[in-house]
Amino acid sequence: MTTTFDTSRPDEPARPPGAAPPPGLHRITARRTRVGLVAGGLGAYWPQFPDLLPQLQRSADRVSERVRALDCDVVDAGFVSDAQDAARAAETLRVAGCDIIVGFLTTYMTASMLVPIAQRSGAPVLLINLQPTEAMDHASFDTGQWLAYCGACPLPEMANAFLRCGIDFRSVSGYLEDERAWARIGRWIRAAGVRGALRHGRHGLMGHLYPGMLDVSTDLTLVPANFGGHMEVLEFDDLRVRVAAVTDAQVEERIALAREVFDLDPTVQEEDFRWAAKVSVGLDRLVDDFALDSLAYYHRGLEGEQHERLGAGMILGASLLTARGVPTTGEYELRTSLAMLVVDRLGGGGSFTELQALNFRDNVVEMGHDGPAHLAISRRRPLLRGLGVYHGKRGWGVSVEFDVAHGPVTTFGIAQQRDGAFRFVASAGEVVPGPLLEIGNTTSRVDFGCDPGEWTDAWSATGISHHWALGVGDLLPHLRATADLLGVELTEVALAGPRTNRQELSALESRSAHGRS
Repeated sequence: MTTTFDTSRPDEPARPPGAAPPPGLHRITARRTRVGLVAGGLGAYWPQFPDLLPQLQRSADRVSERVRALDCDVVDAGFVSDAQDAARAAETLRVAGCDIIVGFLTTYMTASMLVPIAQRSGAPVLLINLQPTEAMDHASFDTGQWLAYCGACPLPEMANAFLRCGIDFRSVSGYLEDERAWARIGRWIRAAGVRGALRHGRHGLMGHLYPGMLDVSTDLTLVPANFGGHMEVLEFDDLRVRVAAVTDAQVEERIALAREVFDLDPTVQEEDFRWAAKVSVGLDRLVDDFALDSLAYYHRGLEGEQHERLGAGMILGASLLTARGVPTTGEYELRTSLAMLVVDRLGGGGSFTELQALNFRDNVVEMGHDGPAHLAISRRRPLLRGLGVYHGKRGWGVSVEFDVAHGPVTTFGIAQQRDGAFRFVASAGEVVPGPLLEIGNTTSRVDFGCDPGEWTDAWSATGISHHWALGVGDLLPHLRATADLLGVELTEVALAGPRTNRQELSALESRSAHGRS
C-alpha cells in the first residue's frame, strides 16, 4: 500500500466534551500521567562562565512549571552536570515508574549523561531543546550567553547514541515560551497518559461473543501483549447478584439522574425504565468491585430469562458509565472498548459506532449504533426511546438516541492483524446537519470530503472490524503520538489531495512506530 501523509487538515487540539455534567454523572478519577523530568548541561562550563548555570537552572524551573501545568504529576530529578549526576537521576526516575521521561537539553551535554537515564527508566523518552528566547542578540552576546542558546547542539549526538543503543526517542525544539513547541510537548505527554492508561488498565469482558462475529473476536492474551494491562473475565452472574441487591431507593435515585440527563420519549415504558435504572446501579457496583477501566459485554439469552433481561437492560447504565470515563460497549467488542478508552483519554469522548447507511445525495456516511453512547459529546440532550425489538438481539427495553456534536470528528478503531499485532486505524471528517432516523440509535452524518462509497471501501480495506469509536475533534496528531509511544502502526484513511478535491482516497499505511513529530 502507498505510504503518504495527509497535511490538508489543521493540527488542532481535541475539543473538550460538552458542558459540565449533572452532579450524579461525575467523571471517574482517572490515573494521572507521571512525567519524569531531568535537565542538564556540561559541568565543564560552570567555572568558566559563572552566570551560565544559574540562567539554565531558571530555564529548567520554568520548564518544570509548564510541564506541571499539563495536568500531570512530575518527578523532577533535578539538574545534572556529569555522568555521576546522571546516574543518580536515572535511579530516581527508574524507581518512580514514569510514563514518559522528558530530557531538557539546556546547553551542550554529552550523550553519556542521558543514555543511562533512558536505558534504566523503561519509559519513552522525549528530548526538548528550548532556548531562552526566539533568537540571540548577536551584537551584545559573549560566549557564556551564547551557550545558553546551545541546546540544539547535543540533539544530533543524543539521537545518534540513542539509535545505536536501541533507544526509541522523539524530540521537540523551540524556545522557552514557544506555544507551538509547548503544544507538541503537551501532545506527547497526553499520549503518554493514554499509554499509561492502557498499561495499567483493567479491562472487563462479560458474557460471550455475538455468534458469528469473527471480526470482533480477540485473543485475550493479545491485549497485554500489545498494550499491557489486565483482562478481567466476568460472568453475567457477577452482574446478576449485584442487580438483585439494588434497593428501591437506589432505583429512584438513578431514575432521577436519568431524567436530568435525558429527554424521555413517550415510547419509554415505566417498567422498562425502572429495570434499566436498576441494572445501571448494579453495573456501577460491578465496575467498582472489579476496579474496571473498560467493559465489553454480550449475552444472547432465551425467552425472557434473567440473563437476557440483564443484557437488554444495559444500554442506559453503559452510556452513563461511558460518559463518566469507563467505556462500556455491547456485542463483546473488546477492541472497541479499548479504542473508546483511548479517545476518551485524549479528550474526544468516543462513542460506540458502526456503518449504518451511505447518503450519495448529500455525500455523507451515516454511522452510529443501537447501544452504549458517550453522552458528553451529544449535540443536544440525548433521548431515551423505548424499543420493543432490539434488531438482531433478543430482549427489549430503552435505548439511547442522539447525534454527535456538529464539527470536526475522528473515527478511530483498533484492528487485529494476522500475526496478532494490533494496528490503529483513523480518519478525520466532520459531522454535518441533516435528517436522521428516529429508531433509538445514535446516528451521525459524517462528511469525509469525498464520495462516501470510496471512503467506505478505503476504510474497510484497512482490516478494521465493523465497530469503532467516534470522537469529537481532529485527533489524528494525538493518535500519531500515541501510536508512536505504544509502538503500533497507524493507518490513516484520508484524502490523497486537498479536501475539496474529490479524488480517490488512499489508505495511508504504516506510520512507523519510529515516526517523529
